[in-house]
Amino acid sequence: MNQGQKQSKIENFKIISQERGRTNILKEYEQKTIAFLVPLIPSWISSDMLTAIGFLGSIIIFVSFILAGSINDSFLLLGVFGFMINWFGDSLDGRLAYYRNIPRKWYGFSLDLTTDWIGNILMGIGYLIYANGYWEIFGFGFVVLYGWEIITTLIRYKVTEKYSIDSGIIGPTEARFVISGILILEVLLKDSIQYSVAIVCVILFFLNISDTIKLLKLADARDKEENEMKKNE
Repeated sequence: MNQGQKQSKIENFKIISQERGRTNILKEYEQKTIAFLVPLIPSWISSDMLTAIGFLGSIIIFVSFILAGSINDSFLLLGVFGFMINWFGDSLDGRLAYYRNIPRKWYGFSLDLTTDWIGNILMGIGYLIYANGYWEIFGFGFVVLYGWEIITTLIRYKVTEKYSIDSGIIGPTEARFVISGILILEVLLKDSIQYSVAIVCVILFFLNISDTIKLLKLADARDKEENEMKKNE
């Protein structure tokens, strides 16, 4: 590979990083890690294969709940490994395509959202199987609240024409860290997961309320702008 090709790949990577409009607190460290890993991916591994690897991580998380509920809580640590696998595949698939100058923006956008949503459902079902009694409702609540955030993200993309996967300083990576911490705490302190998930659901609820209010303000501003343009035509 000559110097010009390398420079082109670097520029392609910068483009996708800018289009994401990341605001999460770990963005600097995450972007540096991704920039380090992307060139190391073997040529025979495609973006779709990375997406599959990310989805495999979701399956591992689901299985960890099943094993923890039927055998031993220590299997929840397998879920932490699942989150690592999920981050690797989910974070590098699109970046790899841009790095190799073979992006499929809308295909990747559609595939990522679909696999993320199915993965979230699997995690929710896993928790429902692991949890006891009325605590199960928080597994259902987590799935619903995450779905609400996805809907808000998509509408914001439509309104602003800018795609962002973060809610302020909290993004998918931070969420993985938090949930992994909850799993580790459950292994150390039995039944703490019930209270932890309840707290996460409450936080998600208020974050969604805040994001929805911000979205409505953006939508209102765009309406006013478009109406003003129509008056001036």
